[in-house]
Formats: sequence, C-alpha cells, structure tokens
Amino acid sequence: MADSEDPRALQHIQSLPSWLTGRVAARGRELVARALAEEGLRLSQHAVLAAVAEHGPLAQAEVVRRLDIDAKDVVGLINELQDKGLVQRRPDPRDRRKNAVSATPAGLTCLRRCSALADEANQQLLAPLSVTERELLMTLLARLHRGDQDQ
Repeated sequence: MADSEDPRALQHIQSLPSWLTGRVAARGRELVARALAEEGLRLSQHAVLAAVAEHGPLAQAEVVRRLDIDAKDVVGLINELQDKGLVQRRPDPRDRRKNAVSATPAGLTCLRRCSALADEANQQLLAPLSVTERELLMTLLARLHRGDQDQ
C-alpha cells in the first residue's frame, strides 16, 4: 500500500450520509418491491397506477412529466397495467387526438392493497426506531428533500 493511501477509505465512504441514505433507500425499495410483488406489480407500475388514480385521466405525456420517467418506459408500463385490467385508455376529452389513462375499479382496489403493503414494508424498515425517532427521521428527511437551509 502506498503511503498516500488511507487504509480506512472504505470506512470513510460508508460513514458518509449520502452512502448511508442510499443504502437505507435501497433496502426500503427492496422491501416495498417484495411487498408489491404479492399483488403482481413492480414499483414503476405502482407509481403509474398511483399517478393516474390520483390525477387521472392523464395523457401519457403527463404521466411522463409527473413521474419523471422515460416516455418509452411509460408506454410499456401502461400497456402492462392495461393487460392486467388496472388502467384503461380512452380518448382525452381535452384533445381527442390523444388518449387519456385512468384507473379502473380493479386498479383502484389493487392500489389500496398496494398502499397497505407498502405501509407494512415501511413499518418493517423503520422497526428499529421508536415512534419519536420515526417522526424525527421523517421530518429531517423531508427537510433534506426540500433542501431547506433553515431550521
């Protein structure tokens, strides 16, 4: 090992907030993905279903904007959800040249079950923390997400 190399370089990296939050996020995604698989959905499908249920009917381009995902991926995700009977495409009332996507009754039922499963997965993720610690963590994460400078 060269004199200039720090033998604790990996330890340093693994102590960084960016590394730790990334690892926690990956664990959370894994837990939620596993839970959603019980309903036969992937995370990305769940996000599209949630977007059209909450804001629909939506044009595909609006789904792309709301979720910030690639347009080519959205078409495939909507096709998969439509094949499962969870969403439907109909002519967009604002622009008949386009289709608008909305959740079906089966999609809304599936979304409710997925929400409960995601909540359970997040409870599992936060299980090592007390209720007070969970509330503080959520407050701090929200501040970091917004980029707030003030306390």
